[in-house]
Amino acid sequence: MFFGLTIEKLMLIGVIAAVLVGPERLPRYAEALAKFTKRAKETLQGARSRMRDEMGPEFDDVDWKKLDPRQYDPRRIIREALLDDTPTATMRAAGAAALAAREKPASTPFVAGERPPFDDEAT
Repeated sequence: MFFGLTIEKLMLIGVIAAVLVGPERLPRYAEALAKFTKRAKETLQGARSRMRDEMGPEFDDVDWKKLDPRQYDPRRIIREALLDDTPTATMRAAGAAALAAREKPASTPFVAGERPPFDDEAT
């Protein structure tokens, strides 16, 4: 089951709840639990049908297990990213980077007491 609850544990919780509630109030609580369960089921079915309507035919094509966040292992993701073949710099790209670095205009240092330039539109 989920959250580590087994059938035996659920039955034990039910028996303890029945003893604590008592025979007079037990039918009323059972009815309220049934209504809550029915409402939860209707809500989930409504959400699924709404999702199917909004996504259209792609809804059936989605691999929901692949999107499960519990499957993500950060170590595996990093390992795959590091082992991925990254594109290597070509001679043309290296030459363009060197040319861009060379073409930077020489900046003049400020003299003490001189006001630096101020851009009104940047602030």
